[in-house]
This record gives sequence, structure tokens and C-alpha cells, in this order.
Amino acid sequence: MAVVTQKNKIARRLSKATKTKRTKRKPADDEPAVVEWGQSAAAVATPARRVTRQSGMTNKTLYQSVIVNGVEYARGQAVMVKSNSDEPYYAIIFKLWENEQGVKQIVARWLLRASEMFAKQKVDAHAQELFYSNADDLITPDMITGPLKVVSFKEFTGDKESRFCRRFFEEHSAQVGDVDWQKLYVEKQLLDEQTDERLFTSGSHKTRKASGRKGEKRQRAEVSDDDSGPSDSGEEGDDYEDDEPVTPAKDAGKSSEDASSSRADTGQGRKNPQSGEDASKDIKDTGQTPAASGSRRQDTDISGLTIYEAARSRLHVSAVPDSLPCREDEFSEIYSHLHAALEERTSMCMYISGVPGTGKTATVLEVMRALQESAGSGELPEFQFVELNGMKMTEPAQAYAQLWQAITGERATAKHAAQLLERHFSTPSPRRHTYVVLVDELDLLVTKSQSIMYNFFDWPHRPHARLIVVAIANTMDLPERMLHHKVSSRLGLTRINFQPYAHQQLMAIVQSRLNGCLAFDADAVELCARKISAVSGDARRALDVCRRAVELVELQWRHDGQPADMPLVTMMVIDRAVKEMYASGVVSFIQNASVQQKVFLVALRAAIRKAGVPEVALGDVAFVHRQLCQMHQLQAPSYDQVARLCAQLGAARCVLAESSIMDVHQQVRLAVGDDDITVALRPDPLFAKIATS
Repeated sequence: MAVVTQKNKIARRLSKATKTKRTKRKPADDEPAVVEWGQSAAAVATPARRVTRQSGMTNKTLYQSVIVNGVEYARGQAVMVKSNSDEPYYAIIFKLWENEQGVKQIVARWLLRASEMFAKQKVDAHAQELFYSNADDLITPDMITGPLKVVSFKEFTGDKESRFCRRFFEEHSAQVGDVDWQKLYVEKQLLDEQTDERLFTSGSHKTRKASGRKGEKRQRAEVSDDDSGPSDSGEEGDDYEDDEPVTPAKDAGKSSEDASSSRADTGQGRKNPQSGEDASKDIKDTGQTPAASGSRRQDTDISGLTIYEAARSRLHVSAVPDSLPCREDEFSEIYSHLHAALEERTSMCMYISGVPGTGKTATVLEVMRALQESAGSGELPEFQFVELNGMKMTEPAQAYAQLWQAITGERATAKHAAQLLERHFSTPSPRRHTYVVLVDELDLLVTKSQSIMYNFFDWPHRPHARLIVVAIANTMDLPERMLHHKVSSRLGLTRINFQPYAHQQLMAIVQSRLNGCLAFDADAVELCARKISAVSGDARRALDVCRRAVELVELQWRHDGQPADMPLVTMMVIDRAVKEMYASGVVSFIQNASVQQKVFLVALRAAIRKAGVPEVALGDVAFVHRQLCQMHQLQAPSYDQVARLCAQLGAARCVLAESSIMDVHQQVRLAVGDDDITVALRPDPLFAKIATS
């Protein structure tokens, strides 16, 4: 009986506690908010330039207020916004509208803490001080957690629940200024777009215009010194929207300090920011090539060095050139796309393709250095550049962990980093600036599910991402060959292909490296360019051949006792260097291999090119092998014979084969260069036909 009584007492206590919790319980965060929209105004065309581009609409129905969980929030009211941490974000309801698709949206203008600003100088601020900014974002009504009391500095009494504002933060120029909060907020002047333009646009307008005029005058002086005619830069005026964009360039004879300050106004008010025509025109008119910023330029001091030592130093693949010749069109196109996206704070995807050695990565890195310099001078908003390389990852999933660590500095497992990145790019935040992510060797990130590539190309389509993804691969049609439609569709239409260098371009590249260093005969450089362009068009291989030729001449010069009359690199030396480079043990082995082994190498190369990835299944190679044999009246081998050929070439280290699988699904890849196969098989008339079939 005592036990039953005790159980009844416990049950009554639990019942009371449950009732108490039910009466005091607040709505959970995951419960949908009850949203009602207030009175709507007439349909209007919004002149808010950046927000209009984010939403993709022009005609919107404006509302005066929104009711969330029974609380009404009007336009111009300060609110607290849900964040991923315990501290909420602060914002002002700038606009409430419904677009043409019937989607209701809230444009929030952030009120920033000092820790949330990307100011160029440290700003001392009170713990409860907020900065009125021109950083807008789209939020949903369920993100609003409650009203916020914001007063002027004079009316601030130290109340912990209130905040005060006395300064503004201009996001583009990262400048801080004073603001009359009483007139701006209490009298609702912030809802007047003329006030918005007068507060933000005018200050940054003058700053950007002044920097543009300074660069324009300097560029005109440089052009007049070179006697290359008048500049096509935009004329000075009151409206910076009329200025012509000028792609950053450098005179090789200038010092790095002068060159770093010689950039003209970079693309303000571009007439067609997606075409790249203006930037291309400027480069062609001035005859200048995209060049490195002053911080990275490596001036080779040839004083105290022989012409051979100076030439070897400049021709090294790792040497930093003064400029990137023969890629002006690609540079200007990439630059214009990225400049427009950074200036408008929008997201985008760009796919760059081309065979190895065509300057894809070097051109993109040169563009990023030019954009970083523009951001440092205040011409562009601040952004963060992240470089990922598939060759430096042990598995594709490491891309998540590396990107998260680059953004936040925190380490996480690949699975956890993917979840954090998904939440990071899907939620609005006032402290976010634009991220430019370069994904090099994209074909090495292809997985069976293709989830990694899908996420990287899908995140830029999120409304709050501010993410620009630049992907580089060796195959032009990799998205169509290997990727699902849902992945390839995320890439969009911004695709740039780098063609192999012609012999004239290779000559220009080598001569630009040798500027001021007279170690080569003119015909020697041309011979090297023609031989390399006939094989691959790889600029790195051309530099290696020229560097080896310099080493041969220098060795002979030292052997002769270093006479005063220093011989130059001639055509005979170039021919010797080319033969030496391609007369390796691999080339000799391929030349002396059996007919079927040669066909297998050609079939493997063709299968890799068709797939667009460095590894293919042995069954696919066997299929191509049999096709080639039938086309050229050769005896077609069986699958077992093809497997034995693969094992033989694997033992000679010409191919790499997966050891755990010994069937048609075995993965095979080439262990020799494409050029070695071409050079080894070119003398054979039969395989010259097979290689081109």
C-alpha cells in the first residue's frame, strides 16, 4: 500500500511539472513561424540595383509590414536575425516585397558590430555600438527572432537590451563615417533612396573616380613615352559609370613600385561585363600584356652573372615572368567575368579547359593578383582567394576540409566540413565577404556519386553564398562526358578554352623570358618553337629545351677555358637538346616494343582522351585496341592477350595498373608522357596513321 501511494505522489509531481512546462514553453526553433503580410502597395519597379540582380526580377509588389508569430514588423524597423551561434545578427527591414513568381522576400540591411566589419583599419567601438551599412541580404520571415531597440549615442543610457548607432560602414570602400541616427532611423530617412545614395554612393564614387584618374594619367604618360599613340581610356567626367575598363598591365622596363601604381580604373561601369570585349580592346590597343603585380615580380639581376647563368635562371619553369604573353584575350575575359562578379557581390561558376602547358593556371593566378591589387586599393570590395589542387589531395573528399580550413582556420573531418560548408553558404551573415575558390585538376575530384563536384558547383547558386568557383581541367567537354546532367548544368555557360600554343606564340614566350639576355640566336628560338608546337604546344617543354640548350653551350664554353668570345645557342644545339630530351629510356623502349604493345599504348591514350580522366577501365582499352587493329588490318588480340600486354608494359613502368582487381574493371593509366609516345611512334609510318586515327 505504501508503494502504491509513493508511485501516485511521483505521478502527480510529474504531471504538475509537465503542465508547468507546457504553459511556459516557447516555440521551438524548428517549428514553422506563423507569418502574415501587412498591407501591400501598388506594383512598382524597384531601382535597387544590386538587390534586383540577386532576385532576378524588376517588378515587385511592396508591403508595409510583416507579422511573425503575432508580432508586427514594419519597414525601417530594427530586428534581431537568427544566426548559427548564440549571438543574433542585427538588421533593419529595408524592403518587403513579393516578386513575379509569388515569392515573398525581406531585404535586410545589416547593422554591424565592429568585429563583423572588414575595415582597412582597426575601428575602436563600444561593445553595444552598431554600424549602419549598405550590406543587404535576402532573409525569410522565420529568421526574425524579435525587435531590436537602437538609439542614437546621445540617447543611449547603457541599457543592456538596447544598442546605439552613430557611424556608418561603406562595404565597397571599407570606409567608416559619421551618421545622424535620429534623422536616419527615427525620422525614417533611411527608406528614402536619395538618402541612401547621398550617404554611401557619393563617398565611394569620389574615391573610386580619383583612383581611376590617377591610374589613367599614369597610363597616358607611359603610352606617350612608348610613342604608341593616344590611350583609349575613358575621359574624365562626373560619372564613373562612363569610364572604360583597362586590364592591369605592366611595362617590363618599369620598377615594381611604379608598375604597382600604374593601373588605371579597372572596369567601373562596364558596358557589357560578361563579354570581356572592353578589356580585350584595351590590351590590343596599348600592346601590353597582363603582368604580375609589384609584390610578385622577380627582377633578375644579371649583374655579376654570365649570359648563360642569367638565361638558365629566366628559362626555369618555376621562375616568375614579368608578363604572360599570348594570353591577352583569355586574361581579359577571365578578368572581366571575375571583376563584374566581385563588384556586384554575386556568385558564379567558371570552367576553364585546355591541354597541359597552355597557361591555364598561370593566367588565372595572374588575374587573381590583379584583382587583389584592385581590392587593396579600394577599387573592389575585399575578397578571399582559396586555391585547391586535386593533385595535392589523397582523396577527393579532402576538398571539403581544405576549403573549410581556408575560410575559418578551423580543422574538421571531410564529412563534418561538408556539413559546415553547406550551412555556411545557405544562411545569411553580415560578416561574409566574397570567396573566390580555384579548383585546379578538377578531373581528379570526379567520384562515382559526383557529390563533391555537385556541391562545389551548387553552392554558388545559393542566394547568400557570395562564392565564385573557377574550375580548371585538361578536357574541354569533361562536364558532358563524365558528369551527370544535374552537375554539368550547374557550371552554366561561362566556359573558356585554352588552345595549344602555336610556334609564333612559343617564340614570343621564350623571347619575353630572354628580354635583355643575348644568349640565343634568333633562328634557334624559332626552331625550338616549331619542334615543340609540332608535338604538343607545351610552353613548359619549350622552356626546358631552351634551358637544356643553354646548359650544353655553357658546358662547352667552360671546357674550352671560358674564352672572352662567348658562343650563342644555335640551331644545331637546339636540335641536339630536343633529341636528348626525347631520347630517354622510355622513348627507346617504346620504339623497340612489339607492334601490339605500341597499339596498346595508343589505345590507352585514346581511351583516356575520350573519357577525360587520367584512369580508365582495362575493358575500355581492350575495346579501343581491337578497333584499331581491325581498322589497320592487324590481328585483333583476345582479352587475355590484352591483359598480358598491360602486365608487360606495367613491368616496364610504361603504364600503371590497379593490382587489387584483375578483370575488365581494372583501372589503368599512362606512366609516360603524351609527348614521349608521339615522338617514339612518329618515325613509324604505320603508327603515324594509328596515332592520328
